[in-house]
Amino acid sequence: MTIVVLVTGANSGIGLVLCERLLSHNTDGLQLCLACRNMGRAQAARSALLTSHPTAQVALLQMDTSIISSVISAAQEVKHRYNRLDYIYLNAGIMPNPQFDVRAFFKGVFSSDIITMFATGKGILTQKDSVTPDGLQEVFATNLFGHFILIRELEPLLCHLDRTSQLIWTSSSNANRSVFNLEDIQHQRGTQPYSSSKYATDLLSLALNTHYNKQGLYSSVICPGFVMTNLTYGILPSFPAFLWTLLMPVFWLIRVFTNTFTLTPYNGAEALFWLFKQKPESLDPRAKYHSLTSGLGNSYTQPRTVWQGIFIKMKFKWYCKIINVVSFLSFVPLCRWILIWKHQRLCMRNYCN
Repeated sequence: MTIVVLVTGANSGIGLVLCERLLSHNTDGLQLCLACRNMGRAQAARSALLTSHPTAQVALLQMDTSIISSVISAAQEVKHRYNRLDYIYLNAGIMPNPQFDVRAFFKGVFSSDIITMFATGKGILTQKDSVTPDGLQEVFATNLFGHFILIRELEPLLCHLDRTSQLIWTSSSNANRSVFNLEDIQHQRGTQPYSSSKYATDLLSLALNTHYNKQGLYSSVICPGFVMTNLTYGILPSFPAFLWTLLMPVFWLIRVFTNTFTLTPYNGAEALFWLFKQKPESLDPRAKYHSLTSGLGNSYTQPRTVWQGIFIKMKFKWYCKIINVVSFLSFVPLCRWILIWKHQRLCMRNYCN
């Protein structure tokens, strides 16, 4: 049986490694679609995949998740090419203009929070966000909103009662509840839009399961751990390459004490690949699936429940509000933002009922 898989952000990092692992697992029965913003890099990624898997079916799709028209055009193209979608890996993401707090870093090095600081970047990373041509905050649009519009546009290919489809989001250990504000879901007033968008991703995945499971569509989130990718290197762009090389032994040492230091894209993609081999209906919608690596370098996947009992009940309205705001935005012209926000409470009440 042919399996159709779409991967956003597939031209580098864990997205590209995931594609390689999927093809190694099932070359003949897989139709792989790489959805990328930069087509030059996408073509290079496709060539690399075909070099190792000459008979593979690898297609390219131009899509920039930060631009609404690009997402809608890409969705139309997908519906034209395929009559089904089995998996969408919602992996594209940005952390623009990262600012590294040196003072907080050295303070953390000599504290009991050193492992948490290295693993999550908590307290030492801020970003300077920008606004897209559509009037959206760029991080919110790229990491969350564009992906949601893609899902809504592709519902005819994803929702079927006689089979299941799966959404798999790349979240982060940097997803921090303390920086997320339901009244400012785009994080316009904050300095950590990346962390906010990833926490919102975790919330949205849970809400999507509530909305779509009866239609055969399931959603899961993964955490790749601390991975050395272009996004990681971009945190300290002025660092000479040899300093990163010198830091690697330190990272290897830290991994003896914490299994979240996956370090390589291959290890970071472990949970993404593991979910491909599972039955979506058997997965826990409350869990975040973590890519982990032992001190000896062995990678594995472990679910960690994020939402439990009373917290789900307390945050149910949060989930409804998020999915409603985003749903409402996707169907109303962007020039009518003010009307959307005035109708938030009404939308939430209608959706929860």
